Amino acid sequence: MRIAVLLTMTIAPLCGKESPFSYPDSRPGDIVEVLHGVKVPDPYRWLEDLNSKETAQWVKAQNDLTETYLNKIPGRDALDQHLTKLWNVERYGVPFYEGGRYFFTKNDGLQNQSVLYSTPTLEKEPTILLDPNKLSEDGTVALSSYEVSPDGIHLVYSTSASGSDWIEWHVREITTGKDLSDHLRWSKFSGASWSKDSKGFYYGRFPTPKDGEAMMAQNIHKKIYYHEIGTSQEKDRLIYERPEHPKQGLYAWVTDDGKYLLIQISQGTDTKNGLFYKDLSQPGSKVVELLPRFDASYDFITNLGSTFLIQTDLDAPKQKVISIDLKNPKPANWKTLVPENADTLRSVSHVGGALIANYLKDARTAIRRFKIDGAPLPPVKLPGLGTASGFSGKSDQNETFYYFTSFTSPGATYRYDVAKNTSTLFKAPKTRFNPEDYESNQVFATSKDGTRIPMFIVHKKGLKLNENNPTLLYAYGGFNISLRPSYSPATIAWLDMGGVYVMANLRGGGEYGEEWHQAGMKLKKQNVFDDFIACAEHLIAKKYTSAKKLAIAGGSNGGLLVGAVSYTHLTLPTIYSV
Repeated sequence: MRIAVLLTMTIAPLCGKESPFSYPDSRPGDIVEVLHGVKVPDPYRWLEDLNSKETAQWVKAQNDLTETYLNKIPGRDALDQHLTKLWNVERYGVPFYEGGRYFFTKNDGLQNQSVLYSTPTLEKEPTILLDPNKLSEDGTVALSSYEVSPDGIHLVYSTSASGSDWIEWHVREITTGKDLSDHLRWSKFSGASWSKDSKGFYYGRFPTPKDGEAMMAQNIHKKIYYHEIGTSQEKDRLIYERPEHPKQGLYAWVTDDGKYLLIQISQGTDTKNGLFYKDLSQPGSKVVELLPRFDASYDFITNLGSTFLIQTDLDAPKQKVISIDLKNPKPANWKTLVPENADTLRSVSHVGGALIANYLKDARTAIRRFKIDGAPLPPVKLPGLGTASGFSGKSDQNETFYYFTSFTSPGATYRYDVAKNTSTLFKAPKTRFNPEDYESNQVFATSKDGTRIPMFIVHKKGLKLNENNPTLLYAYGGFNISLRPSYSPATIAWLDMGGVYVMANLRGGGEYGEEWHQAGMKLKKQNVFDDFIACAEHLIAKKYTSAKKLAIAGGSNGGLLVGAVSYTHLTLPTIYSV
């Protein structure tokens, strides 16, 4: 079977044919390393030198070649105009309530970054608190994250420049919109969490890199600091570090009641983590290593006094909720509140006295509720089959908000009343297409070893199964990442051109819990490729498309997937346009 591949890569060498393009010279170097007694050549390491003039010229030449090809594609201008129309719609983020005010983001349609607004009530006209589009004249500074102080007086926010992972922290007065003198640097992979008294916040940062090495410095020796607003970074107080484990990641936040500082410890991309805490009500208290074994994932949900509620996959690949009493923290004393079930538990929040649990049921969202002791409550009815996120809030708040989207429905935000178990629409974009013109279905392919692999198939209504439909098959299959239904203007544009869009949920992802993830890792990576091929074969067998009309795509880890499948399993005599 042949599958056409739509990629910005050189296909011709795989086919044994001469490339139709004149690619920039990628001269091989002579670097050879000896690793464990084996000589390993690395001829293109020179391209890792970001400050090299030769590297810059090579990148420019590659970009010029790509743009020259893309600019000659017939109908590109019309497609550009159609995409612009689809993208140019007003969009809202999920509101949250803090310090007596509501906060949410809004994009007027074509803004590079959404603007942060605040309002005392949802009925009043909101005011702009922070417009990240004005952070720099050239638009290269982005808003990364932000947190409102419990008293509602200050906003701490972080920015990143030119796509760098480095972020810088600033503090803004909410009523005046003016920034204070606070300016913190050399932070990355970190949020900020206010102390209960709103006098300062906790954050993570790395050692200051040497001059000229900011973009090449290793991400090691991260530490947790406390910054008191109105002071210089040099006066920040060191809270916690692990010098004996320089590569571990540290993340800190304060519990809603302000009593505990939680510190989560990560090791690379491993989902297994440690969870420590510090009792902030006791001056000079030490950090307690509550869960130090890195034997499972442990995500803090809330605390009821000295009892912690934790979401974990310990002996539960699809996750469960347990409680740990800090007075009797040994595993023998743990209690299971919400046991593992057939669907994958993604997250849990504690709002209005209830536990709101977000589950993945065959890669789509199901929201269920429980009492604080784990007793079930009636589930939340969602607007349809798709993906819901949000539901954050405080235990004493009776409302929360969530965002719902599907392949053909742009994201709308809803207000949810916890006591009444009802949802009301807050904001929804005015679409420039009719969602009723399309349909989405979920089907299952059978992989090489008999495993059922779910796929979402989206197309215009009235599709004829005649093998002639241009079809784009997308997948990822790795790092415990779940692909879920979501809206994209690019997908709608593809459907409007007569295309079929397919998203496959392969092993290696997190759609069915940790066992599904592990089944696509390391020595089992072949399962991911087999799953992808099975999905392609299913589409052809059911006459959605044919080999000449099928394109496959994937980014990052999905790029590895596409490359491996196209190279090791398929014959590509040509590149078919779709």
